Amino acid sequence: MKSVKLFVFVVLVLALAMPMTALAQDGKQQVTLWFHSGQGSERDALGELIDQFNAESAEYEIVPVEVPEGSYAEQVKAAALAGDLPCVLDFDGPFVYDYVFSGDLIPLDDYASEELLADVLPSIIDQGTVDGQLWSLGQFDSGLALWGNKAMLEEAGVRIPEGIDDTWTLDEFNSAIEALAGVVPEGGYVLDVQFQLTGEWFSYAFGPWVQSFGGDVIDRETMETAEGVLNGPEAVAFGEWFQSLFEQGYTTATPVDPIADFTEGRVALSYVGHWMYNTYKDALGDDLVLIPQPDLGAGAVTGMGSWNWGITSGCEVPDGAWAFIEFMMQPASIKLMTDANGAVPASLTVLEQDERYAEGGDMYIYSQQLSGGVALPRPATAAYAGIQTGMEDAMNAIARGEDVQASLDAAVDTIDSAIENLAQ
Repeated sequence: MKSVKLFVFVVLVLALAMPMTALAQDGKQQVTLWFHSGQGSERDALGELIDQFNAESAEYEIVPVEVPEGSYAEQVKAAALAGDLPCVLDFDGPFVYDYVFSGDLIPLDDYASEELLADVLPSIIDQGTVDGQLWSLGQFDSGLALWGNKAMLEEAGVRIPEGIDDTWTLDEFNSAIEALAGVVPEGGYVLDVQFQLTGEWFSYAFGPWVQSFGGDVIDRETMETAEGVLNGPEAVAFGEWFQSLFEQGYTTATPVDPIADFTEGRVALSYVGHWMYNTYKDALGDDLVLIPQPDLGAGAVTGMGSWNWGITSGCEVPDGAWAFIEFMMQPASIKLMTDANGAVPASLTVLEQDERYAEGGDMYIYSQQLSGGVALPRPATAAYAGIQTGMEDAMNAIARGEDVQASLDAAVDTIDSAIENLAQ
């Protein structure tokens, strides 16, 4: 068993009572770290890296605390209000601006060297930059596209795009769905859209499709309203198209086991991210193909960004916190992590050496989308939680067959209320 005991859940009350730094028996300064309880392989990799750091560092010892992913943001917010945040904080991309706005982080500009940043994906730097300062760094970026069953696509006579320059148009996407409906087995369906998920999935996954129709989840020029962009004619057109997928039985809002549906050949297309690569590859082998985001009328758009590391403003040993983050951003550390979770490496060195991301590789599309202008960052606003809630409610309502315009109007009200609350 690993010395870090990474996989034993630590009761949050004990975590909150733990000081941000203390002196270990060997004279090292202890630095607390919170991390989300993600997929098992990712936790394994993190445990190995923490063990490596603790073994190599003569000055610092990382003390990790696992927090359930489903309530992670709420636990962080509660700890911030109580002044009990750890030194090193793991947090998802949507919350960078929120934590900066709340004063919970310190900038990393004085720590991160030009040499280190030169090897980091520009999208990762963009994600962690607010008002011209760098506040976070992550080991990996995210990929979002359509995983496809090649055998079913070929049986249906559907063209398989090879890159972002020949992606499906909306008409082609509709034709592909219709053709695949003729080859899926009884009890199956064409397109899995992961409706068993909750929370941020709905803004991360379907915001890009709204944007590809010409709408958006917020007015990005002002960041002051969603009126006219999330409930305008382009967004309504998206909602009507999206609703038709459910009405015609091409997808479902109540999947029992969508992962098994895809891996066992009952579903032809799975709209999900990089994190399913290892599972899908093990099941489908050479029949697994990655299809870029379709162009639904206003250009193809994909989500981006993922979990980051930051240093909290109450940390008593920020040098120790940075020593760990710097260790995590080394190519060897990034390779170990991304080999485990299938994510897009944040290191250009690792990315260039990974055949999965080379032209013709299984995940070439992801690197193309991130570097080719297809990826769009989440809105840099502390009201993102409102966007998340509004999109989740709207997408579920539309899937249930409720009025599209009314559903999007309600989402706008939710988002605009969140924006107004920030000013109070």
